[in-house]
Amino acid sequence: MTSLQLLSERSATAHLSNGAHYSLYSRLLRGQVEAERDNARDFLQEQLEIAKTLPSNLPADLNELSTWVASNSHSVAEQYRVYLEERRAGGPRKFFTNKAHALYFLQSVAPSKLVDGAWLYGTVKYANDWRYHGLIRTYLEELGDGEPALNHVVLYRNLLTEHDCAPIAQLDDSLYLQGAIQLGLGHLSDEFLPEILGYNLGYEQLPLHLLITSFELSELGIDPYYFTLHVTIDNASSGHAYKAVQAVLDLLPNDDSKGEFIERLRAGYLLNDLGIGSTDIVRAFDLEEEVVSMLETKSTFGQHMHSDYCRLEGRTINDWLATPGQSRQLLSALEDRGWIKRNQDPQDSRFWQLIDGPGAVMFGVFSGYEMQLLKDWIAGDWQASEQSNPFRTRFRRRPVATTDTEQSPRSAPSLPFEKLVELIAPDSHPTPEGLAATRIYARQLAQGSLTR
Repeated sequence: MTSLQLLSERSATAHLSNGAHYSLYSRLLRGQVEAERDNARDFLQEQLEIAKTLPSNLPADLNELSTWVASNSHSVAEQYRVYLEERRAGGPRKFFTNKAHALYFLQSVAPSKLVDGAWLYGTVKYANDWRYHGLIRTYLEELGDGEPALNHVVLYRNLLTEHDCAPIAQLDDSLYLQGAIQLGLGHLSDEFLPEILGYNLGYEQLPLHLLITSFELSELGIDPYYFTLHVTIDNASSGHAYKAVQAVLDLLPNDDSKGEFIERLRAGYLLNDLGIGSTDIVRAFDLEEEVVSMLETKSTFGQHMHSDYCRLEGRTINDWLATPGQSRQLLSALEDRGWIKRNQDPQDSRFWQLIDGPGAVMFGVFSGYEMQLLKDWIAGDWQASEQSNPFRTRFRRRPVATTDTEQSPRSAPSLPFEKLVELIAPDSHPTPEGLAATRIYARQLAQGSLTR
């Protein structure tokens, strides 16, 4: 059991059954909305009941939301300033101990990042109501207005692919909770508008962990653009945080339903606090536990794949792998035999030479993430002689060519409103057809020509 699994047992969520969050998440993401509508509704109601028991820092008077957002933004900026001063003074990273730790984080938050913005999907049906336009624009910007290089889901998929760290198997069920909430809200917007407004208000606030994550990913050689993009578009001055406040004020009723509406909005805001958060995931990482867990999983596939001439402590590799729970002892045996030399350059270890490089006899056995786990575990306290400057710019964005439909709007085909809405749903907007539909929807919204 990994440290994250242990942590999930203590998280503030309701587990209907083992894998329930993943099941709902995956079905909604595959577009099985009608079949799962009742389940999604029950799930959201259950999570809202839990959320209502949590403390809230929202102001009592919603007219003070703008001041509250500005105060939060200033507080985060000040904390980040202190962090940067500590780093300039030679302080260590706060989040990621090594690159494997960072890839573990990217993999663990993937279920939420791959449905980015989904909670606002239902608002696109209300293009003829100006009060929804801020929410719709927020959703369209999450979709990059149809530009693949700016679509958040496409960006995150590319990031996972670049580092070969996309989840291979189902992750811990608690990691799908927030994604299931986002998909549920997006597909049941007619029933949960106050909760969507509250959830959006909380989600679009700039958190300190986003700034630190961006900085340390870059330091470790991982392009942070997906995260820095959120830093810029979520700003409190004119970005998503500002639009979130305006949407609340514009859609707040003035009749007898106002009190109940506000209470539901507050509960929706607190949905953000359920499950395992980003900082929880960072703290949960244990390098050796992840290495051992990974090898245990691999042993199922490799237990009959090795020759018998190589023996460790009198046992063949096949024998080691055939016995569950032996991975930690196998690593110790490899160390004792000198095949692994901890706290040194991994290139000095014979085991690493077997798995790294095109000429290695075990080339391709491990994914990029699994290789990084092994590399950082072997390296341990060893440090390369040349330390990098954490403040050095490593990634510069290059101009992105626009699509033909953006260059020649009149050449873009027209689609019925209902078809556009269908194509820009969370399950389809990252596809070529969905991206094209997003461009059409965004253009027609700006022109005021969207009609049912």
